[in-house]
Amino acid sequence: MVQAIRVFETGGPEVMRWEHVDVGEPAPGEARIRHTAIGLNFIDTYFRSGLYPAPDGLPFSPGNEGAGIVQTVGEGVTHVGPGDRVAYVGPLGAYAQERIVPADKLVVIPEGVDDKTAAAMMLKGMTAQYLLRQTYKVGPETTLLFHAAAGGVGLIAGQWAAHLGATVIGTAGSEEKIELAKAHGYQHVINYRTENFAERVKEITDGKGCDVVYDSVGQDTYPGSLDCLKPLGMWVSFGQSSGPIVDFNLGLLAQKGSLFATRPTLFSYVATRDALEKTAGELFDVVRNGVVKIEINQEYRLADAVQAHQDLEGRKTTGATILIP
Repeated sequence: MVQAIRVFETGGPEVMRWEHVDVGEPAPGEARIRHTAIGLNFIDTYFRSGLYPAPDGLPFSPGNEGAGIVQTVGEGVTHVGPGDRVAYVGPLGAYAQERIVPADKLVVIPEGVDDKTAAAMMLKGMTAQYLLRQTYKVGPETTLLFHAAAGGVGLIAGQWAAHLGATVIGTAGSEEKIELAKAHGYQHVINYRTENFAERVKEITDGKGCDVVYDSVGQDTYPGSLDCLKPLGMWVSFGQSSGPIVDFNLGLLAQKGSLFATRPTLFSYVATRDALEKTAGELFDVVRNGVVKIEINQEYRLADAVQAHQDLEGRKTTGATILIP
């Protein structure tokens, strides 16, 4: 019998339950996969807490990414088949030993990338790809600030941005995390607990500011992130780990230098099959070539997802974390 984490009411980590589920057989256009590893991401806590409503309501299984082996496929599925190693991002429901997935969300894991690495990097790595390569095209002339530099996306983005030749500034909350970020491409890392990050950015850039600020923190870094930008700079708000930004004042963008602001999500950037394959393919390439190293710093049993969420929200994790079914 297959087991999964289920959420029957939103709230803290304790609302997650380890229960038996009936998976069934794939319909046309679907595939049934057996997970070998599942990625843990901060967005998982948003759905669990109710900050983001689950698309199909309650109950639901959390989780947006995983890797595993195709068991069976439904009618019309030709790009993957039984026995293939695959990885995916979305839809919700990855916290399960086995599940049904729309086959058009699956990409075949290439040789040279193991299942744990694939599960740990799909959401975070493709997020880094669209941030650096699509939302704002980072290059040698770019100076950027990346909040939560020692987080899962931050460690990937730091390596990738450095490879692209950018000046890479990060923020982190401890000396351990600062050293970790510096080992992953960041030339400058600011301790946001002891320093005013906006003032330090101005010092580092000789008063010029950054071309782009990548901000997944939200409430705690707004509006300070705007003060880190050059005129006509771009603020990319792609998460809210400290809480949502309320009462966003559009007029601030004018006051602080005709700034640009965007609130992107990965799912918009991989909405078509072509876009998904291009984004995932570029990620696989930089990992296989050694440009980006995916470091899995924590592993938990899937049955221990409550503890994993407690540690994640308690800022006790660094880099990538996976759940093992």
